[in-house]
Amino acid sequence: MTNHLSQALNHWFQNKAQTQWVLATIFKTEKSAYRKAGAMMLIDGHGTQYGLLSGGCLEADIKLNAKRVMQTGKCTIVSYDSMDEDDLAFQIGLGCGGVVHIILQPITAENDLELPYLRNALNERKAGIYRQLISTDLPPRASFKLTESTDVNCDAHQSALIEDDTGLWLETSITPDPHLLIVGAGIDAVPVVDLAKQLGWRVSLVDPRPANARKEFFPLADHIQRSMGDDLSAYAIETRVDAVILMAHSVSLDAEGLKHLHNVPSLKYLALLGPLHRQKEVMDVAGLSTDACTIKIASPAGLDIGGDLPESIALSILTECHCVLNKRNAQSLSNLL
Repeated sequence: MTNHLSQALNHWFQNKAQTQWVLATIFKTEKSAYRKAGAMMLIDGHGTQYGLLSGGCLEADIKLNAKRVMQTGKCTIVSYDSMDEDDLAFQIGLGCGGVVHIILQPITAENDLELPYLRNALNERKAGIYRQLISTDLPPRASFKLTESTDVNCDAHQSALIEDDTGLWLETSITPDPHLLIVGAGIDAVPVVDLAKQLGWRVSLVDPRPANARKEFFPLADHIQRSMGDDLSAYAIETRVDAVILMAHSVSLDAEGLKHLHNVPSLKYLALLGPLHRQKEVMDVAGLSTDACTIKIASPAGLDIGGDLPESIALSILTECHCVLNKRNAQSLSNLL
């Protein structure tokens, strides 16, 4: 997947010397829009895009404008108004009913817009503020500064336009992709790993059983660990694990995982597979009380979406996890109107 900023930046970094590049960023929207201010997309000299700024309807024209930016070396601002009958967005049937303003900035060896710093921060799971000068009269400028935020990547970036003596700047909060740690790597963990990777998450597995957590079964996993003791808690703290799913189908292993992971400072979601009575059994074996856990255990794990096969269970759990990480309540959007 290359729609996620971290993955797009990694691809750019590996190929930045092979072709020309442009960074396209939404800096302002009016009314409804598919993506909000702060959303970014990288475009290379071959016309390949990494990321999305719309549902796919504007990208072809954005890439045409990016080609002109590569030729001139100057920033360009393009706007798409789906309410204007003379505008391209209206003519192609863009259905969001809003206006999107995008700045395209050339990326060069002399001016890399501090994207390497941004990439390194995301790879190290650190957050920061990215600032971009919104101007077509001045050379492209950007800066990146680390912050102490512990939030993870949400669907909508928090962005603001700030004007000072040097010009108009877009300031965007950049946060790392979520890190999911799965305790237990049986066959039903395969769709959990695969779906989480499709979401762009970092995924780690831990299982001491030799027949489980084998790389050939989990080729997409970022990290596989065998030890369940203090090494596990140290790893979770060092890599800032955001979510844990206990699904070892073993009371003793789930209890061991709970014992070492329940108080990880960065943890925001902790789920346990199985019926409600199993939670008490696992906690008793772990020697923990409900008050000992810093966050509520999601047990039974997941949302009530129906289905009993591993794929449906994976969707159910990750949907609940996604909602928690993004501070949403999983209501139907139609019910909110």
